[in-house]
Amino acid sequence: MKLDHLVLMLGDLQASLPYYETLLPLLGFTRTRAHDHVNEDGLHIELVQAGDLAHAYSRQGVGLNHLGFAAPDRATIDRIRDEMAAHGLPVPEIQRFGDDASIFFKDRDGIRFEVSWTAPRRS
Repeated sequence: MKLDHLVLMLGDLQASLPYYETLLPLLGFTRTRAHDHVNEDGLHIELVQAGDLAHAYSRQGVGLNHLGFAAPDRATIDRIRDEMAAHGLPVPEIQRFGDDASIFFKDRDGIRFEVSWTAPRRS
């Protein structure tokens, strides 16, 4: 079975919308209705206001650590980073692993989105 949807419970939905409305289209998602985005594979990401703020996201806690997306080329990582910065959103440094590269965007609740590129391997 393919993954159909993800629901992200956010601490402040309204405050988080500028971040997600910038990042998700850069990751290939299109808004289908308020707070719901879908990509070409049919994966939906729905943004929802959390009802229980006592149990915030924790990077090292039990549960989902981050969402990872594969960039088609190295330039895509730079383009996404530049677009996020142009919208005044925080952007981390690009991490390099040999010839490979990753960047971990983090929303206001600490939920991370990784965009990575793996360099072609030489035979």
